[in-house]
Amino acid sequence: MHLTGLSAFPITPADAEGRVDGPALRRLVARLCEGGVDSIGLLGSTGSYPYLTREERRRALEAALDEAAGRVPVMAGIGALRTDEALRLAQDARAAGAAAGLLAAVSYTPLTDDEVFAHVATVAQESGLPLCLYDNPSTTHFRFGPELIGRLSRVPGIVAVKSPGQEPQAVAGHLAALRAAVPPGFSLGYSGDWTATEALIAGAEAWYSVVAGMFPEAAVAIVRAVRRGDVAEARRLDARLEPLWALFRQYSSLRVMYACADLLGLTQSVPPRPILPLGDEARGRVAEVIRALELDEA
Repeated sequence: MHLTGLSAFPITPADAEGRVDGPALRRLVARLCEGGVDSIGLLGSTGSYPYLTREERRRALEAALDEAAGRVPVMAGIGALRTDEALRLAQDARAAGAAAGLLAAVSYTPLTDDEVFAHVATVAQESGLPLCLYDNPSTTHFRFGPELIGRLSRVPGIVAVKSPGQEPQAVAGHLAALRAAVPPGFSLGYSGDWTATEALIAGAEAWYSVVAGMFPEAAVAIVRAVRRGDVAEARRLDARLEPLWALFRQYSSLRVMYACADLLGLTQSVPPRPILPLGDEARGRVAEVIRALELDEA
């Protein structure tokens, strides 16, 4: 499994009790398959993985994999506080047919590098599922440094890292530090949609995208422009989406994507409590932006 290109991260529609809405999730997955994404990142942070039970994660996986039907590989979030629970989730994902697992260093007690190394290496070695490291310090309060990523990149089965978005002036240096630490073929990718275009231009192999989980065509167009070397067009397409990026920064991409899904009639699910859906004023702004960008016609 070599993660490259555009990986789309959809929400996981569920009811107030956390029961996954399979038909709604299938609609989202079908939208992504038809939109031309390179992979689907199911049960990421946008997919609310920490809020779902093991059983509901399995139900989400089964629905998504059945809908994708091999057209697009699916990577499943397997993060958990305990190593044994993350291992069970990885085993579930492998048994269901996921192509890879996305493993964050979820913590309550702050973790050391050695603890995270043992945690991730155990899951990789005992599950047999290819893993992407999930560096998401804003939620886990743990940061994967280049030295730790380098150590983990040499563990069989650990194939990629999903790094948080970097400021444009910092991304080239961040990439260089990671490249110096990892072996050839280890995939370096970024999240943070409003910074991802510059990361791709700088040479990142993958964009782990929230916007692609709802509006795949908009993100696919940027990736294709970078691939053909049309940097000016990639930047133009990115700049056009700035009103949406502004909403992400103000309200969080998770809340905005739930509002978009509702406005588009794809699902009436709301974020898992205690997260509250956007109020009427904010929803109105989201509606205005997706209408002005013609994303409601996608």
